[in-house]
Amino acid sequence: MIAVAGGKGGSGKTTTTLGLARALSRRGAPVVGADADWDLPNLARLAAETAADSAPAGTGPQATGEAARTVLDAARGTDRVRPDRSEPTVLAAPDSPRSVDAHATFDALDGATPDEAPVLLDCPAGASPDVAAPLRAADRALIATPLKRAALRDAAKTAAIARRLGCPPVGVVVIGETSVPDRVAALLDCPVLGAIPDGGAAPLSDPDVRSAYDDLARRLGETKAATGWKVA
Repeated sequence: MIAVAGGKGGSGKTTTTLGLARALSRRGAPVVGADADWDLPNLARLAAETAADSAPAGTGPQATGEAARTVLDAARGTDRVRPDRSEPTVLAAPDSPRSVDAHATFDALDGATPDEAPVLLDCPAGASPDVAAPLRAADRALIATPLKRAALRDAAKTAAIARRLGCPPVGVVVIGETSVPDRVAALLDCPVLGAIPDGGAAPLSDPDVRSAYDDLARRLGETKAATGWKVA
């Protein structure tokens, strides 16, 4: 599992989780995107609101009218999660998160998903205590950050926490930029895997943003973190 983490809120983690998940789906991967930010969950909402940007007419969460399956549903299910190769399977936060053991849930989710499926966890922001559960469960972290001094400082703290929890960063993706100075990789001690341009109010519908996430998916697929994934 890959934990998509960052500094404070607004770093682009949720958009990156969904944008990357859809890019991996376009490469034929059976992707799972799970909301690990249970206090401020919005991955499933974003997926529903932008379904028309990625899914054929008549498909996707908006068209079906079904409630989103939650991370807890998947972790407790008797059947393994079987993601579709044409569109990511998005798992929402539990309805009553404070009554759920997050550590046990994410560990169980790892066993409930196919080994060949990329699983992306949309983490809580910053260094909050809640970020520990998804970071402990994931194999590697992908750090998302804007190219601003305060944001980079917070991202470096998050990267350090991830390392302490046994989830070393596989790379960093910079949000709102088309080029990244070398000092970013040096600061976070991991390679820059992508630069996502500013897509305005609806970034996932922007062709340049979509292309940038495709490039991120390609680069991530070339890392050791993608070993065993079924990606074209």
